[in-house]
Amino acid sequence: MSDGHEQNGHENVPSRQRRRFPGISSRAYEHPADRSALVALRKLSGFDTVFKALSGLLPERSLRLLFLSDSVRVSDQQFAHLNDMLRDACYILDLEKVPPMYVNQDPQPNAMCIGLDEPIIVVTTGLVELLDEEEMRAVVGHEVGHALSGHSVYRTILLFLTSLALRVAWIPLGNIAIMAIVTALREWFRKSELSADRAGLLVGQDLKASMRGLMKLAGGNHLHEMNVDAFLKQAEEYEAGGDLRDSVLKIMNVLPRSHPFATIRAAELKKWSESREYQRIMDGHYPRRTEDKDTSVTDSFRESASHYATHVKSSKDPLMKLVSDIAGGAGDLGGRVRRGFGGFTQAPPKDQPPTDQPPTDTPPRDDD
Repeated sequence: MSDGHEQNGHENVPSRQRRRFPGISSRAYEHPADRSALVALRKLSGFDTVFKALSGLLPERSLRLLFLSDSVRVSDQQFAHLNDMLRDACYILDLEKVPPMYVNQDPQPNAMCIGLDEPIIVVTTGLVELLDEEEMRAVVGHEVGHALSGHSVYRTILLFLTSLALRVAWIPLGNIAIMAIVTALREWFRKSELSADRAGLLVGQDLKASMRGLMKLAGGNHLHEMNVDAFLKQAEEYEAGGDLRDSVLKIMNVLPRSHPFATIRAAELKKWSESREYQRIMDGHYPRRTEDKDTSVTDSFRESASHYATHVKSSKDPLMKLVSDIAGGAGDLGGRVRRGFGGFTQAPPKDQPPTDQPPTDTPPRDDD
């Protein structure tokens, strides 16, 4: 290990050399959907009022004392290998202050980054026991990515509001108002997980380990029974399969979840790892935090809008195809919707022309 590591107090980092990203901005790895969902969240009526109120009321000191008293704090003396990974992740992403990290007794594999003033990272024993060293390194990098992006504040509020919604469920309309914000927060958080997965890859710099970790979260510690290519094939089948009814069911299934489905996360991460954007970061060309204040909000909006437009056009999901057709001015949309709920790919009757195509006498549109 180089002298630079030792001079910066990282003498215990792993021996394998990894690229470091001095001054990297979270914009380098943030998924466009993460930023746009956060913008939409902030525009939600009443969110600013709730956010400001909870920021002053949430018992952060109590939260820290709870983990201090009922979990094991990672250090050189306790879970030293996790402490090395944490310091290494902060060094690679250039996060100056290493957040405290706790191991909590819970058989459910999970990790989170919470806290309003300062982030706290918590991993469960179920996760520590499930993952190998390189898989765990990606998870630690994932949580450090949350910290660098400032996600811990919104995650903390989401946890609090989810609990509050259960307590006020008996109050007329009260639960509806809270659940509207909870639903919007969950939508943002699912997108933020895609950003943090990218941060985990930048820290671990081992795509196979990231893939293995996601597979284990889906299927447990049975890697000898699983295959990465087959796992990714599931994501393709999930996106393209069925008709409009399945598209609606997908939306209903994902609404109560805080995380995207594991197959979707794996497919998204693999696609990003093969992109020019990822390669540029690995080559040292990435946005710096010193440039964040000069970032144009308009450009961020434009990038997010462009991402969604591309996603809708390229998606194989029946509902997304219908949305794309609406945007493109396709004819007989009523017929397409009717066929969609009875089998989106159903062929039109033989005595009728395909309704997916505009009539032959329709003049061509002037696409800008």
